[in-house]
Amino acid sequence: MKSWNLADAFAIAAEMRSDEPAVVQADRRITWAELDRRTSNVAAWMIEAGAGHQGKVAIYTYNHPAYVEGLVAALKASLVPVNVNYRYQEEELRYLLDNADAEIVIVHEDFTGLLAKVLPDLTGVKGILVIGDEGSLTQAADFEAIADTDRDVTALDTVEHSGDDLFFLYTGGTTGMPKGVMWRQADLWAKLAGGGLGPSPDSEEEYRQRVENPVPLRPTLVVGPPLMHGTGLFTALISLIAGGTLVLLPNPKHFDPAEFWATLAETEANMATIVGDSFAKPLVRELDANPGRYDISSLRMVASSGVMWSEEAKQRMLEHHAGMMLVDSFSSSEALGMGLSVMTAAGPVQTAKFQLSETTRLFDESLAPLETAPGVKGLVGVGRNQPLGYYKDPEKTARTFTEVDGIRFSVPGDWAVVAEDGVTLELLGRGSVCINTGGEKVFPEEVEEVAKRHEGVRDCVVVGLPDEKWGESITAVVSPLPDVELDPDSIITFVKENLAGYKAPKHVVVVDEVYRSPSGKADYKATRDVAKSALGLA
Repeated sequence: MKSWNLADAFAIAAEMRSDEPAVVQADRRITWAELDRRTSNVAAWMIEAGAGHQGKVAIYTYNHPAYVEGLVAALKASLVPVNVNYRYQEEELRYLLDNADAEIVIVHEDFTGLLAKVLPDLTGVKGILVIGDEGSLTQAADFEAIADTDRDVTALDTVEHSGDDLFFLYTGGTTGMPKGVMWRQADLWAKLAGGGLGPSPDSEEEYRQRVENPVPLRPTLVVGPPLMHGTGLFTALISLIAGGTLVLLPNPKHFDPAEFWATLAETEANMATIVGDSFAKPLVRELDANPGRYDISSLRMVASSGVMWSEEAKQRMLEHHAGMMLVDSFSSSEALGMGLSVMTAAGPVQTAKFQLSETTRLFDESLAPLETAPGVKGLVGVGRNQPLGYYKDPEKTARTFTEVDGIRFSVPGDWAVVAEDGVTLELLGRGSVCINTGGEKVFPEEVEEVAKRHEGVRDCVVVGLPDEKWGESITAVVSPLPDVELDPDSIITFVKENLAGYKAPKHVVVVDEVYRSPSGKADYKATRDVAKSALGLA
């Protein structure tokens, strides 16, 4: 069996799909041959800049063709791509780039000012490529000029690719700061190359046949969420592995459902990626409000991950086009393939249900495997081809990954119960107090610590409350300092000034005393109940 490296796969796809589009955004169309040429130029530049074998390449931009090109270039040069959340503020950005040991940074012009602030603390950075105007980064080079100017790329001939080469996906950490999930490319290939619908090809010959005659179809994929997140990035990789076409929305700074449907219709895309109801409900409302405006008959599959997608939203979408399959994937950055729910016009499939198997089982809180029987509750673990762990965090790695009978399992913290049939798992939810708002993971402790720095706040506990648009809305319950009359809006503004905007509370509830146990730990249940009552949600 071949130990796959993604760079080798993309080289084959470029050879076979030469003149076909690989990446499309608005009027821009990059063929597979152009993608191959341009990424070779960027890869050679990275090596010339001094990036060492498996050095880290931070990609800090909106959805843009340069995101894809930077990622493929990094793989070609045997470097490690690192996603950067462009909503991060200074402290978060500095932490991520330092923690990742970034050597090359690819940055959109909108973020050069913030990058300039943290660069003095990042002595390992050897090269910067800017998408657009370099601004104050006088030491940077222009990405487009580097990509489009043919250069000596013979250095790439001596680069060795391996299935052991790494691929990083940074996600939220237990302290709120991001943590880097380390994937071997061979393991990532095994999870993605089948597109979630079948086994991955084992040999180069089989892969060539798959690219030549893709099953069930060659993807033309419209990506709704940011590529900086696993849902967008991993589905984009699935499309590229299949030799397909990746369609990016014209204005990636803000999600516009009208733009999404217009782009899908114009490109005759057959697949789309969203993140749960925060995307699905606005998309359905747009179709409801404009019957017949968008020809979406080409669409065959809509995939969602990151947040559970409600049955109601699925049914409403199918009313507008019955000929598609709606796929709800239960996965996380550190655990791909925990479960899959598929719904068609033939009938609803209840979400949060998936099957026990050799590679999907339950564990207790010490990561010991549980004997499964109806009614047994435990943490869901998924095995085979899982990440190596978290970069520079052996303690968190030991708490998340384990081995049973020679199979490596990832147990990221989701609870489930075995159904009466003894083989079906019903998802209960994340055991921690992590808040999932619009697909973004937000840890209450991080928001609490910032809110408590507000000049009028004595104490704060943060919870997530049910929200139709976001899944959960961040809600801060605060107690004021003596003789202080708190302005809730000032707290929201203060948090936004110190953290990414999506981490700021949507609601602030003021109480005399926040809810803590005698040991000082936050009482999240009591806090949630009071917040719901105050906001009329009880």
